[in-house]
Amino acid sequence: MSRILIAEDDARIASFIEKGLRRSGYVTHVVADGVSAYELARGRDFDLLILDLGLPGHDGLTVLRKLRNARVTLPVIILTARDAVSDVVGGLESGADDYMSKPFAFDELLARVRLRLRLRREEPLDGFLLRVGDLVLDLRTRRVRAGNRVTDLSAREFALAEILMRNPDRVLSREQLLSQVWGFDYDPGSNIVDVYVRYLRRKIGAERVQTVRGVGYRLRV
Repeated sequence: MSRILIAEDDARIASFIEKGLRRSGYVTHVVADGVSAYELARGRDFDLLILDLGLPGHDGLTVLRKLRNARVTLPVIILTARDAVSDVVGGLESGADDYMSKPFAFDELLARVRLRLRLRREEPLDGFLLRVGDLVLDLRTRRVRAGNRVTDLSAREFALAEILMRNPDRVLSREQLLSQVWGFDYDPGSNIVDVYVRYLRRKIGAERVQTVRGVGYRLRV
């Protein structure tokens, strides 16, 4: 049974989320401050964290950055009243897997929780294969299978495909892709990421890599 940590300082909202998740069969635990959220999430006893940004002690972004710096890979869904583009970008670039704005529909939150938990459970077929749906990347041969089509990838296409497939349905900024695939020596104003996304789309299908306007790209599940 999946265990979900809810970090929310509004008691009414926390109770609403907790009751809904428990009715759906999840074990929940609520904390109302960032320090407790970090300590419990770092303990690796939970399968997912629902994180408010406006927490006392440590704010949500601080909690998230500390978790990622400590190499904690726990899926995190940010749930906050902050809905400016800069807040969304900041949350995703700090390592959040998803971002929802308040007010919210519980059914949508539940769907996103289920998706994150399902992705967490899915493991590679073996130590050399990554799979996202019917997309399979062979880490040994640099070949990708999209449906029934098998294609060889160039070194950069392969690196781009790998980072996207290791973060399915998560928005990755151009800056993140640029630094992880090409390194920091490249001009941040370069359009090299967009060029290679086009190359990759030709080989795996344009619909699989979604453009998130003003932010970056994500591999659709």
